[in-house]
Amino acid sequence: MNIQPKSQRFNQNVLTKYQIYNSIFITLPFDNITNTGVLMPLLKSECEKGFEQGLTPVEIIDKFFSKFQDHASERERIDLLFKFIQYIERQVVLFDAVEDAAFPIINNMDGKGTLRNAKEEAFSQNKKEALQQYLEAFKVRIVLTAHPTQFYPGSVLGIITDLTRAIEKNDLVEIKKLLAQLGVTPFLKEEKPSPLDEAVNLIWYLENIFYEAAGSIYNYIESNIYEGKEINNEFVGLGFWPGGDRDGNPFVTTEITLRVAQKLRQSVLRNYYRDIRKLRRKLTFKKVASLVIDVENKLYHSFINPSKVIFTYQEFLNGLMEIKDLLINDYQSLYLSDLKDLIHKAKIFQFHFATLDIRQDSRIHQQVFDHVAASLIASGSGSLPTDYNELDEKSQIYILSEITGEISADQFEDELVFKTLGSMEAIKEIQQNNGEKGANRYIISNNQSALNVMQVYAMLKLTAFKERLTVDIVPLFETVDDLIHAAGIMEQLYSNKAYRNHVKNRGNKQTIMLGFSDGTKDGGYLMANWSIFKAKEELTKISRKHNIKVIFFDGRGGPPARGGGKTHQFYASLGPTIENDEVQLTIQGQTISSNFGTADSAQYNLEQLISSGVSNQFFDSVKNTFTEEQRNIMTELAEQSYKAYSAFKNHEKFLPYLENMSTLKYYAKTNIGSRPSKRKNSDTFNFSDLRAIPFVGSWSQLKQNVPGFFGVGTALKKFEENGTFDQVVSLYNNSKFFKSLIDNSMMSMKKSFFELTRYMERDPEYGDFWKLIYDEFQTSKRLVLKLANQAELMQNYPVSKASIEVRESIVLPLLTIQQYALKKVQELNSQNTPDKTELEVYEKIITRSLFGNINASRNSA
Repeated sequence: MNIQPKSQRFNQNVLTKYQIYNSIFITLPFDNITNTGVLMPLLKSECEKGFEQGLTPVEIIDKFFSKFQDHASERERIDLLFKFIQYIERQVVLFDAVEDAAFPIINNMDGKGTLRNAKEEAFSQNKKEALQQYLEAFKVRIVLTAHPTQFYPGSVLGIITDLTRAIEKNDLVEIKKLLAQLGVTPFLKEEKPSPLDEAVNLIWYLENIFYEAAGSIYNYIESNIYEGKEINNEFVGLGFWPGGDRDGNPFVTTEITLRVAQKLRQSVLRNYYRDIRKLRRKLTFKKVASLVIDVENKLYHSFINPSKVIFTYQEFLNGLMEIKDLLINDYQSLYLSDLKDLIHKAKIFQFHFATLDIRQDSRIHQQVFDHVAASLIASGSGSLPTDYNELDEKSQIYILSEITGEISADQFEDELVFKTLGSMEAIKEIQQNNGEKGANRYIISNNQSALNVMQVYAMLKLTAFKERLTVDIVPLFETVDDLIHAAGIMEQLYSNKAYRNHVKNRGNKQTIMLGFSDGTKDGGYLMANWSIFKAKEELTKISRKHNIKVIFFDGRGGPPARGGGKTHQFYASLGPTIENDEVQLTIQGQTISSNFGTADSAQYNLEQLISSGVSNQFFDSVKNTFTEEQRNIMTELAEQSYKAYSAFKNHEKFLPYLENMSTLKYYAKTNIGSRPSKRKNSDTFNFSDLRAIPFVGSWSQLKQNVPGFFGVGTALKKFEENGTFDQVVSLYNNSKFFKSLIDNSMMSMKKSFFELTRYMERDPEYGDFWKLIYDEFQTSKRLVLKLANQAELMQNYPVSKASIEVRESIVLPLLTIQQYALKKVQELNSQNTPDKTELEVYEKIITRSLFGNINASRNSA
């Protein structure tokens, strides 16, 4: 049992170990990083002292070279900068591995937020039956996306895993080997990954992490909360976007979608086969052994022939249950727990492993449906009236709800139509091979109307689901305006007889997705979060009115500005006015590796999410209910913040600043994801086409983290000036929702470092704009500390705070090099005939420097 304070355990097991292993790393002889380990601490010291003295990044780098590399040529200096980048990237990996190895020591695996704690708390309060009843319906769904928020290639992820295990065992010989391997393993991806590559990389986490973690959670709940009684709920589900997410990704084809689904099926069958092989060595009893061998053989032939359906999930489960009955009735339940572990995994993952979601933008659907409508009208089939396009929206919705006929992707020459309809036909094929759960959700990005939903409804019915539509249509509401209209749109759909019957056939459940990333980009931090909260309340109310269980699916990124941060605290803060029988959220990039990268961290964080629902339902309902006064204060804060953010976003220098002073345009050159960095392939710089990831990431590279705080300070200052700041203090102390927002905003500010870009204050074009950002940061920082009664940011989260400080310290030289290169590029571009070779070199430095900084930010999730 750990009796030391958490911060002390962090210092001993993370900080001290990192310093020891980093000192070994410095001394290792690398072909490509000669002497870098000796010079690196000197550069870091120059950066720290330089920024304290108010020097610019250019002055710091020039001073370093004049002191320690005075006789080096320009070519040698450039080479050394690249070596520093390589070295820092690997320091980040080392710190990741040390932190992962220490996870079960730092975190109390049976403490607050775990299932054991929730069980003991409920049982002690005589809420055992209530907890059991609640868990019969509650689920957590983690949806893996390939959004490019981490830059580790598969080979490096493998080294992190092996290094973590070696550090856990304190195996110094193996650690030195792995550090040496790390030093000469390339981090750079020469080509963009395909969607299939992204899928294969993420399937590793399914096979090696989630397969065991989800099974362990099921085992614990059944054995300890239900005391051995069988329950009909898998508790944890997995979703999957690579290969199915077409929104803005032209490289996702029908063929890719089908291949990814096949890979998922093959992977879970392989895992089952490994488990049944282990069981075969134990289940050697008469009658049982032959049944085990039969299941084993069928699994083997199924995964080596993935294109054929040799063995169905139901047949697999029936075989396991027959073995179970024999063990109980004839063999005193010998090895029953081992068999039940496999049965539980089978119930969770079936033959699909993770549900492959299909997603596309409503604007694309409009273009596609225009082609479909023209074809149907021209055919004279009567599926659509000839004046369909002249009708109002209400009439069009009615016609689409009653539509009949049949179309095929093959009959359209237009590539966009062919791909979109092909994806709908692929859903049917996947369901036939992997089971219905293999692919049964179609997500509509940028959903702005009931017509957007009914167009997808009609196309699904016309292509592959004429008889029975076994697909959930999931509207995604993202912008502040869309969130305001979301309830009205759903009311319109629920009132449509055909759509209401469809929802009834889907178990009277309607999934609705809400996008935190684009919401923050559109409306700023406070307004986005409050708009989503209010939208959830309205959507819950309207769904309950129609006797429909609404399920909220949150599109969350890693950093707080994209809905990340301490996610389980957010879910624990939602009150009874919001439906919460399921927690569904996307995870990506550094969120996957940091929160779910090891068996310990995956189980711990899955339990935290499950317990957030339990906590919200049983233990914290008072602090999760807004009074009318609190609601008014929250609304005023959001509106004041929105005004400030909108004015900032509409500032004439906003887009030029991002384009010319940040790393935004370099994201497309990193080869980190298959999806383009903009929704439209054009040279013009348009805010609406800009993806949330490069948008938020560019502010992070500048160490300004604008989306996580801008407008917060202005809103709080309004209350301070009016003499009503005590009202906001009361809200912070009595609302878990508001507290979680402020705490996450603190994390964004903690990771800001304006000294890095202070030189911009003197820029003739952007100086005033930089000051505008800095002033808002200072105001926000001062007032959130006043609000929380803290002396420094994240004071109440000492371990997270310490982790951030170490990571920021590691990448400080990297950021300095990046700013140095950005300034060089600006100087070269100001010349009439810039040296193209020199320009390419400095732009390559900028691109390469993106990697380490993003990877170091993994603890933002």
